[in-house]
Amino acid sequence: MLDLTADLDSQLAARSRTWKHPQQYWSQLTQATAHLAAPVAVIDTDALRHNAMDMLVRAGGIPIRVASKSVRVRAVLDAVLKIPGYRGILAFTLAEALWLADAHDDIVVGYPSVDREALARLAADEQAAARITLMIDDPGQLDLIDQVAAPTARPELRVALDMDASLRTTAFGHVGVRRSPLFTAADAASLARTIVARRGFRLVGIQMYEAQIAGQPDAIGAEAPIIRMLQARSRDELRRRRAEIAAAVLEVTPLEFVNGGGTGSLEFTGSDQSVTEATAGSGLLAGHLFDGYRSFTPAPASAFALDVVRKPAPDIATLLGGGWIASGPAIASRQPRPTWPSGLRTLPREAAGEVQTPVHGDAARDLAIGDRVWLRHAKSGEGAERFATYQLVTGGTVAGEVPTYRGEGKAFL
Repeated sequence: MLDLTADLDSQLAARSRTWKHPQQYWSQLTQATAHLAAPVAVIDTDALRHNAMDMLVRAGGIPIRVASKSVRVRAVLDAVLKIPGYRGILAFTLAEALWLADAHDDIVVGYPSVDREALARLAADEQAAARITLMIDDPGQLDLIDQVAAPTARPELRVALDMDASLRTTAFGHVGVRRSPLFTAADAASLARTIVARRGFRLVGIQMYEAQIAGQPDAIGAEAPIIRMLQARSRDELRRRRAEIAAAVLEVTPLEFVNGGGTGSLEFTGSDQSVTEATAGSGLLAGHLFDGYRSFTPAPASAFALDVVRKPAPDIATLLGGGWIASGPAIASRQPRPTWPSGLRTLPREAAGEVQTPVHGDAARDLAIGDRVWLRHAKSGEGAERFATYQLVTGGTVAGEVPTYRGEGKAFL
């Protein structure tokens, strides 16, 4: 149903630019979904195709592994992976990876797993064991796996090292996310030797996610100059350290991949000679967080509409639902953002609520009971945790619908 590989004829190319004209774009989405009860979530297929192709260009020729956490729609994963240049999935739980492994043969679990039931299923399934790579950053994780299924009673399990890609500074301290305890080439080589020496495991890759570059907008806010300075320092440091880590591990064992990246750092990741593949996902559906980068401008491929249910004041319209927050600190940037009509804002003291979201501004004066307001998620995956289906809109009309993970009865995290 969802095909992103079709050749772009002149008509489709013209359609793909409609999001650059907000009045036309959002009005078309309103008209296309007017017959559907709110809340309604959409994916504009032309915008999705544009984002997918743009990400390939930005990656500079290295393959992109799709981060499923930021999509959570199998039809979208399948369609993107049919595009040359995309290869493999970065899953967020082992249970999810096992579910996807029926149809996909290259899945890396992006986070360590201590799900004993899922590990037992993996150990009992030779096909899944050949298709799924586990993430490791501590020998204790190997011990737990052996407790679930002894090496003599299971197929060899594929594992990858998760390395800390953050920046450590004297002035700013730890800049980045708190992930792996492994930071240096010596750390990597030590655990690599431990894995190689243990029966039942095969080390196949390295992952280094540079969140301080990939997930931090650099074009907006008073702190933007500081962010750009820190990102420049981080790029220089990471390019050197990642090469040292890859070289140290390669002295211990051959590797299939060295993974880096994220939607916001594809240009840098693609230029790093030690990296063999990038990971990205949020840029496909393009939450509003990615509007704040200097290096790229994604199309708003996904959005959701809520109905106005009351008017507590002339310049305030209250929407039913909307409080679907993205991961990260509980700040305004993680909230859904009112997008159309333009000029609407959430209330600082109430923000986006689980059952109601008041919006205010001059545009609210023209909203009546029953009118619709379009919002965009901060990232991308949170929408699929609230909606059972996405409506596929092509050229201003609904062309079909696809189930989300939740719509298929799955809720992994």
